[in-house]
Amino acid sequence: MSSFDAKNVQHIGFILIPGFALMSYASATEPLRAANLLAGRDIYRLSSFSPDGAPALSSGGVPVPADPLPGRGSGLGTVFVCAGGSPRDWHYPAVFACLRQLAREGVRIGGISGGPYLLAEAGLLAERDFTIHWEHAPALLEAFPALSPRQARFVVDGNRITCGGGIAPLDMMHVLISERMGPDFARRVSDWYLHTEVGEPTAPQRGSLAERYGVHHPGLLSVLEKMEETIEMPLGRTAMARIAGVTPRHLDRLFAAHLGSTFLDQYRRIRLQHARRLLEQSPLSISEIAIATGFSSGAHFSRVYRSAYGAAPSNIRKS
Repeated sequence: MSSFDAKNVQHIGFILIPGFALMSYASATEPLRAANLLAGRDIYRLSSFSPDGAPALSSGGVPVPADPLPGRGSGLGTVFVCAGGSPRDWHYPAVFACLRQLAREGVRIGGISGGPYLLAEAGLLAERDFTIHWEHAPALLEAFPALSPRQARFVVDGNRITCGGGIAPLDMMHVLISERMGPDFARRVSDWYLHTEVGEPTAPQRGSLAERYGVHHPGLLSVLEKMEETIEMPLGRTAMARIAGVTPRHLDRLFAAHLGSTFLDQYRRIRLQHARRLLEQSPLSISEIAIATGFSSGAHFSRVYRSAYGAAPSNIRKS
């Protein structure tokens, strides 16, 4: 459809949760602004909201002017929640009530970066296909075990749109603009930002295991992948060696040669990194985090954590 076929201005809102990432917000709003410029008229109207109606402070300390949360009959066609930081700080009953009201009115509801966590808390992701920034996925899975986010850049499931954040909203907006204005117009918008390679929705959010670990041995990569999948119930060295198709002794040699580590040390490091994210982002108790990361008790977890990071889990949580 050409720009001349778009008769009405589409109203898109952004609910900014303090601590939101400015990059995620800009990646979502700038393509819409460019679309207006290229169309030579307003085809999108943008509004920003905050929980208290005051300017919303981004994670980098930049304030963004914002209005109070939208009420009934706001005229919004779509609203996105942008959130960053820690889910423990995202308790906003007024935002949850607002989102549920907008959903009842037929408004398309979206979440960017940590935003899908708030959609989940508002009860708007049940039986939905969705994604969330990989950093927030562990906290969401612990808080909402019935939900299962996909590690995709963005997901469109009917009137729910979720995005991992960062620069992924550029890809998402390309698709949404294409839906309304056609692929040729969307291509012009993406070219405006030198966005020549539009990512597929299902593209991964993170680098591959080979990139993250600097490893290319297929058997060792299989074991590292299984380590990340079995944090709560760690597998033994013999079972992992079978997955790699080698003997346990040869598996030890692979870890030493490629990672400069032992099998147990690497497995423990992966579990502790996961535990650290849960400490920083989830409301789980230290004992619950210990169980979720495969430790026999809170005391055992605390000893291992202190040895690795030089501070007790309780100190991390307080900070």
